[in-house]
Amino acid sequence: MNQTPVEIASKEEIKKGDAFIRCAIDGEVKEYDIRITKIDPSEKEVNKGIEIEVTDPELLEKTGGIVQGMSGSPIIQNNKIVGAVTHVFVQDASKGYGIFIENMLENVE
Repeated sequence: MNQTPVEIASKEEIKKGDAFIRCAIDGEVKEYDIRITKIDPSEKEVNKGIEIEVTDPELLEKTGGIVQGMSGSPIIQNNKIVGAVTHVFVQDASKGYGIFIENMLENVE
């Protein structure tokens, strides 16, 4: 697994479309394909600014999508970190939300 640091993407750089998350399944960190389906830069739901859908067949087969323990998994698009996984849709585990990396960094002192 590539451990090279990646650049940070601003909210304006994030686009709907292909991306990936990094998470550990079966004790090994891997990259899994997702799609960013919605971007909401408003501040009304700070932890739900990015809507994602898991598209990776291996991850869907192993877990059905987003499961407990994936919160905090980085969301990467165009070789930049755009955010992290925060929530799963209760009715559909293949879909969930992420927080913008910009919002995460605002809270770092």
